[in-house]
Amino acid sequence: MATTTTAEAQRLQESLTRQAHWRRWGPYLSDRQWGTVREDYSPHGTAWDYFSHDQARSRAYRWGEDGLLGISDNHQRLCFAIALWNGEDAILKERLFGLNGNEGNHGEDVKEYYFYLDNTPSHAYMKALYKYPHQAFPYAQLVEEHHRRSRQEPEFELLETGVFEQDRYFDVSVEYAKHSAEDILIQVTIANRGAEARTLHVLPTLWFRNTWSWNDDPDEPILQSVQTENGTNVIEASHTTLGKRWLYAQGDAELLFTENETNSDRIFGFPNASPYVKDSIHDYVVQGQKEAVNPNQIGTKVAVHYEGTIAPGETKTIRLRLSDVPNLIEPFGREFDASILLRQQEADDFYQQLVPSTLSKDLQNTQRQAFAGMLWSKQFYHYSVGDWLKGDSNAPPPERKQGRNHEWFHFYTDDILSMPDKWEYPWFAAWDLAFHCIPLAMIDPDFAKNQLDVLTREWYMHPNGQLPAYEWALGDVNPPVHAWATWRVYNLEQAMYGRGDRQFLERVFQKLLLNFTWWVNRKDVEGKNVFQGGFLGLDNIGVFDRSAMLPTGGHIDQSDGTSWMGMYCLNMLTIALELAKTNPVYEDIATKFFEHYLYIADAMNHIGDMEVSLWNEEDGFYYDVLHLPDDRQIALKVRSMVGLIPLFAVATLEPETLKQLPAFKKRLEWFIRNRPDLKRNVACMETVGMEARRLFAIVSKDKLQQILQTMLNETEFLSDYGIRAISKRHAEHPYVFDANGTQFRVNYEPAESSSGLFGGNSNWRGPIWFPVNFLLIESLQTFHRYLGDEFKVECPTGSGQLMNLQEVAAELSQRLIRIFLKNESGQRPVYGGTQVFQHNPYWQDLILFYEYFHGDNGAGVGASHQTGWTGLVASLIQQFGDQERAFSRNTGVIAPDPSRHKRSILSLD
Repeated sequence: MATTTTAEAQRLQESLTRQAHWRRWGPYLSDRQWGTVREDYSPHGTAWDYFSHDQARSRAYRWGEDGLLGISDNHQRLCFAIALWNGEDAILKERLFGLNGNEGNHGEDVKEYYFYLDNTPSHAYMKALYKYPHQAFPYAQLVEEHHRRSRQEPEFELLETGVFEQDRYFDVSVEYAKHSAEDILIQVTIANRGAEARTLHVLPTLWFRNTWSWNDDPDEPILQSVQTENGTNVIEASHTTLGKRWLYAQGDAELLFTENETNSDRIFGFPNASPYVKDSIHDYVVQGQKEAVNPNQIGTKVAVHYEGTIAPGETKTIRLRLSDVPNLIEPFGREFDASILLRQQEADDFYQQLVPSTLSKDLQNTQRQAFAGMLWSKQFYHYSVGDWLKGDSNAPPPERKQGRNHEWFHFYTDDILSMPDKWEYPWFAAWDLAFHCIPLAMIDPDFAKNQLDVLTREWYMHPNGQLPAYEWALGDVNPPVHAWATWRVYNLEQAMYGRGDRQFLERVFQKLLLNFTWWVNRKDVEGKNVFQGGFLGLDNIGVFDRSAMLPTGGHIDQSDGTSWMGMYCLNMLTIALELAKTNPVYEDIATKFFEHYLYIADAMNHIGDMEVSLWNEEDGFYYDVLHLPDDRQIALKVRSMVGLIPLFAVATLEPETLKQLPAFKKRLEWFIRNRPDLKRNVACMETVGMEARRLFAIVSKDKLQQILQTMLNETEFLSDYGIRAISKRHAEHPYVFDANGTQFRVNYEPAESSSGLFGGNSNWRGPIWFPVNFLLIESLQTFHRYLGDEFKVECPTGSGQLMNLQEVAAELSQRLIRIFLKNESGQRPVYGGTQVFQHNPYWQDLILFYEYFHGDNGAGVGASHQTGWTGLVASLIQQFGDQERAFSRNTGVIAPDPSRHKRSILSLD
């Protein structure tokens, strides 16, 4: 159990009880604000074209801000980040560069190397690293090469341009340490890794988000220089609601003031109201235009300009302090260094009391960086759809009124949310967010609960009960995993912190009742408890775009859509039973979900009314079924994750629960006696299992055996690094469907997709995805609780090696963890053949958490900072550490490190 004795835990408690606002300041800047829906005021929703990276330095944002390794307050009124210039680049490096969705041959793609190294939940200590080349950044080369490449070719990476050869770059690390909740120490450390002395301009930048231009706000905030007796540069920031803050800057540096206003002359071709605009600091430093900045040293944006030459191997440090305390006499005295060291040690203490001490250094490093990425990926997210549709001072085109998200006019956010990736996906995604909350709950259950709670609030949830998906299409449908995440977070807090927040559980449950009803009313076309849902976050996994009109007409009964709803039923049933322990009213609600689960499970397995069942007896697998307009039905025999998702709909019922809830027990037994038609195709809920448990599952024992035989086959789903999204069998046997003279096909593609079908850089045709793997592991553990050690399967299929389901779950977990660890050759599979990451001492211990992973070699693919759901590896490492301790305690033998053995099984008694 985690304790509350560390300094970080005490800060979180002070924040919760409002004794101190430790969470006011954090890493809430986006890594990319340009190219987002929020900043798009085009007639037809062409967000990538309307606001480009090239415009970002000159054009004021409306809804948020971005910056390089920066921070802001929780309403993003005042922002701080660093900017850099190496003397070679054509532009000031103020933000991360990447290709937009139309430029990349596999969609949007950040083209920088940056790493989130450390963070604590209160953000009392944070550290991140950016690698900045000595040479001119190859902006044009990256764009041109991607234009040249086809979808059949891999992405062109920054390392391939040669700008990092011979270590010709700067390592720029930024640390933030809170001396108090409102007094932030900032340390920028620059190391020249190359063999030549190089000059670098470092520009720590402070600015206000522009709110006055849009709202006709007469109280425009002000930044101005303040005279001091000790010669320290001090900038005073005044804001009507934030109050006053002072930025202290150490050393001899010039202050460059301008306004965070659009350079209308450059962007739109009409004169600027003021000569001082957003890109004036760029013009001053890069173009040498000395008149570009305000000599009166006042404005809404300011940079502290440091310039110096750094010798080969030399390291230099810049210190700043953003404080609510005026007139600090010695802002950079002994107290500064001591506070940074103290916060570093407190961060270590916080994680040491959480992380199993038996973990190897490599496992600890991976988990620590996973947590850091989760916490650095928080972002201030502001989007008022009603205001956005109306536009601001410039009337928007009339087409917008019926354009993107117009049915979500109620939607209003002004919150700190966990992002999937603050560059590639700098907007919340509903089902991603549910998975984020699992590792977040381990270190900060209050924030995790807030994320799940806020998504069901009336200013997020549609009045009809639908949860918003993501900003590109709030009305899209994501898998209904919110109830699962709510239950998991509730239990994690109980297990790790000894407290269960029933108010949170009940509050979210009540709102999810509305959402469940929306699913039943909107996504069951024929009213037969067989659900559609569309792509359900799996993008291009099927032969058709399941969110669009089918080329054949008709509709698809989705194995995954129906299974997700079966899982949803069981999650809601489980929560209702927990709430019923203190409020008998919930026994009735639990019965309702139990009954609905029976109907869904029966529909999944019952052949009666359907000529073609979702379950294929011959193949021993679940498939989608296409319903054609002429009433024909065709099983779409793509062997994919769609057929494994039925495993997720599983739960056990503890005998203690039945004893506590006699009314529910009575109704349960009534169904068993009186509705044999419903239970005949449903996994046994009558026979008592291990420790007198009952089982609810769509998949029966026999079906489970058949599915696992396919799933654990290394020529099909089982990879050395987890379970593939599509069977490798389709590499030699692609699935082909002919419709109206057009051939549609699904091939096994272990890395980037060659198909543009719903998802630019997302691919579900073979790679390994953490969220569904995580749910598979949990499902196997649940089945094991009922079936016990006696039920065994071959793992891998054909190996002759029998395992119980707990051992299979441990094996899958370790294969996933192995992606990030050094193997016997000292290589991390996540980096594939990228040698600088494998052997260079300045790169080899830096971990990136990709969106998904190559189905055959484990290399990272897609978004490179998707710590969002790939951060689940932190939970898997924690489980491994707990299992390792139990194994060692029971046997006296040290459990094997998952990185050192292809198959390292823990036999847990």
